[in-house]
This record gives sequence, C-alpha cells and structure tokens, in this order.
Amino acid sequence: MSAIDKAKNKGQELSGQGKEHVGKATGDESMEAEGNKDQASGNVKQAGEKVKDVFK
Repeated sequence: MSAIDKAKNKGQELSGQGKEHVGKATGDESMEAEGNKDQASGNVKQAGEKVKDVFK
C-alpha cells in the first residue's frame, strides 16, 4: 500500500506546483498560497513514507 500512498502524495505535490504557477500567472495570491500549502503537505507525507520504508 505504500506505493499507492507515495503516488498520491506525489500527485498532491504536483497539483500544488500547478496551482502555484497558475496563481503567479494570474496574480491570484490565494491560489498561489494554496499551491504552496499543497506542495508542503505532499512533501511532509512523502517524508513520512520514507521513514516508514526505513523501518521495514
């Protein structure tokens, strides 16, 4: 199940990058901030998955 979680987390990170770029392009600061938040959340979840892998 770890591979599925990793894929979801990476998807969230990439979605955040997209939102950030769209926010920058359109001048929408709230969308840009939401993109940053999504990226950070995805990164934290990815780190958690890596820690789980170390202890397996």
